[in-house]
Amino acid sequence: MAARTLNKLTDTECKAVSKVGLLGDGGGLYLNVKLSGAKSWVFIWKNAGKRYEMGLGAYPSVKLAKARLLAADHRQAVAEGRNPIEERKQVAEPTFADCADMFLKSMDSQWRNEKHRAQWRMTLDKYAKPISSFKVSEVRTEEVLKVLKPIWATKSETASRLRGRIERVLDFAKAKGWRNGENPALWRGHLKNILPARQKLTRGHHAAMPYNGIAKFVGQLRVREAMAGKALEFIILTASRSGEVVNATWDEFDLDAKLWTVPAKRMKAGRVHRVPLSERAVEIVKELLETRESDNDYVFSGQKAKRPISAASIDMLMRRMKVDQYTIHGFRSAFRDWSGDETHYPREVAEQALAHTVGDATERAYRRSDALEKRRELMEAWASYCTALPNATPPETGDA
Repeated sequence: MAARTLNKLTDTECKAVSKVGLLGDGGGLYLNVKLSGAKSWVFIWKNAGKRYEMGLGAYPSVKLAKARLLAADHRQAVAEGRNPIEERKQVAEPTFADCADMFLKSMDSQWRNEKHRAQWRMTLDKYAKPISSFKVSEVRTEEVLKVLKPIWATKSETASRLRGRIERVLDFAKAKGWRNGENPALWRGHLKNILPARQKLTRGHHAAMPYNGIAKFVGQLRVREAMAGKALEFIILTASRSGEVVNATWDEFDLDAKLWTVPAKRMKAGRVHRVPLSERAVEIVKELLETRESDNDYVFSGQKAKRPISAASIDMLMRRMKVDQYTIHGFRSAFRDWSGDETHYPREVAEQALAHTVGDATERAYRRSDALEKRRELMEAWASYCTALPNATPPETGDA
């Protein structure tokens, strides 16, 4: 390989570049920018007039300095008459299932939370079974379609996520030298020309109890002693996701400040979320504090030692109360509808209460505050609305 200028790129350029194509660092090392915006490193060289291309991993997982070290090793191999691709292939080529395991392990430090990791694992294990035993180099468009077609129309959201996850696993395989050529799970310019556009979920996908029925329902919850009832009332009062509540730990609460701080690793958006607690929400937590088991870190403790209550037990409670036509998540929609219809609080305050991303990147950069005090007023008003009928008669269907 002819000598050439090295280290042309900077970290700033690598982060900022968006133009599709190859950006050279010199010595055969290139940053490959895809149409999707994804970036990866490739090492390119020629031997006897034949062009070779070898993936070195995704950017920024593989940083510029690391990519340069890898490229230097490969340049040395080429100079000595060796083929880096063939040398890497000496490592036994895995099946798709084994490659998926390797990829998931490589992502350990990048998951938003344990639930996110579990979702990846579940979709690949459950739906990608038709290709699980294939060597990764044998997975072609035909095999990917066999996986996607059965659920493309009926489970469109799941199918779309599955396609993207298969694409990531196969990109990982290419970077490891086990595959060559175009990724058969690629959407733009490939599967988009074969599969119909998926039907996106519409707003209101989660069936929501009308907000004018919430107070009566909360009144029924308050006469129940079950942990599921307390957890569900807390979910409603804080407009939180069920996973955020059932996994809440005592160290996240400052009852003097009436504040619950959910760490980034447990939030869907991967950002710390501060939840102002209404008087009734604080009361629920204090009641549970009085009966806390010293060795259980979870606020809403389950029947198993040192474990939280499960979301399934809350679903069971709703079935017993004969309101299972609605979903737990739907109470967030009820809160949002009430806020928009019955109050004058700005839309942004309600959206922040739901931990939704508000505005574009520029707008968010200027809005550093999370409007905590404005949200405190809103959540207290919501709690007052929800607890207007505290002494409802319990249903005859027994407790959960």
